[in-house]
Amino acid sequence: MKKLIACGLLALPMLAASQAFAQAQAYPNKPVRWLVPYAAGGGSDFLARTIGQSLSSKLGQPVVIENKPGGNTALAAAETARAPGDGYTVLSADNGTMVFNPALYKTLSYQVKDLAPVSLMGKFPMILVVGPNTGITSAKDFIAQAKAKPGVFNYASAGSGSPHHLAMELLKTQTGLTMVHVPYRGAAPALADVAGGQVPAMMVDLAAGAGFILGNKVRPLAVANPTRLKQLPDVPTFKELGIDVEAAALVGMVAPATTPPAVIDTLNKQVVAAIKDPTVNQRMIDFGVEPVGSSAAEYDELLKAETTRWHKLIKDLNITLD
Repeated sequence: MKKLIACGLLALPMLAASQAFAQAQAYPNKPVRWLVPYAAGGGSDFLARTIGQSLSSKLGQPVVIENKPGGNTALAAAETARAPGDGYTVLSADNGTMVFNPALYKTLSYQVKDLAPVSLMGKFPMILVVGPNTGITSAKDFIAQAKAKPGVFNYASAGSGSPHHLAMELLKTQTGLTMVHVPYRGAAPALADVAGGQVPAMMVDLAAGAGFILGNKVRPLAVANPTRLKQLPDVPTFKELGIDVEAAALVGMVAPATTPPAVIDTLNKQVVAAIKDPTVNQRMIDFGVEPVGSSAAEYDELLKAETTRWHKLIKDLNITLD
C-alpha cells in the first residue's frame, strides 16, 4: 500500500505537467479577455484595441477589450492576478502598475510577482513642454529661469505617481530645480492649463499631447528619449543637452503568474507579430507610440532595471500616495 501511495504521489507532478502541456497545446479555444486599467479613449486603450484587432485574427479567437479603471490601475491588476492562469485573461500594464505602485503605496491589492510579463508593447516617451506665453524657447532657458526663481515655477502632471509626474521629478533631481507639483486628473486638463498660462510647464507623452504640440498651443523643449522622435525631429533630447533624463510610459501585456510558459510563449509570439504588422505598426507611430514587441524575458529584465531606478528616486524624495 505504501508503495502504491508513493507511486501515486510521484505521478501527481507528472499529471500536472501533462495537463499544463495539453492546455498549452489546445490554447486558445475561446475568447481572450484583455483588461485595460484606464477609461476608453486613452493611450493604453488605443494600444489594446489596435493590437487586439490583429491579435484576434492571429489567435483565431475574439479578443475582448474590457476597460476597468480605478485605484491607479490596481483594480484591474488585482483582478488579473487572481484570474486563472490559462491565458484567457491578460492586462495592459504600464510602469505605474509594474514599477511605481509598489513604492508609492504601503499596501496594494495585488503583488507584482503575481503578474507574468508577456511583452513590452510600446513606449510613450516624455516631452518637456511649456506654455507659449512663458517666452521660454529652450530647455536650457527653462532650467535657468526655474533655478533663478526656486519654488516660484509650478508644473502640471496627469496625476500624482504618473510617469509624467515622476519624469519631472527626475528632471528636478538631475538639474537641482525646486518646483511645485500641481497634479491633475489626466493629461488633457493639465495641458489645457499649461496652454492657458495657469501653469508654466509639464512633462507629457506625444500620444496625449500631439494636438496641443502640433497646434502650437504648447511648446516642446526636449524629449526624455535616447533619440529624437520622428514626429518632432527639431526637438532635441535631454541627452543632447548633457542632461541625464530618460523617461517614458511603458505599456506591456502581462498575465497571471500561474500561466504556463508555453501559453505565455504563444501569446508573446502573436502579440509581437501583431505589432510588426505594417498597418498596426504605422497606426501606433501615428498615434505617438514607439512600437516595441519584446520577448517576455526582455520585458522582465526591463521591469527589474526600471524598478531599481525609480524606487530609489521615489524613496529619496519620499513620494507616497497613501
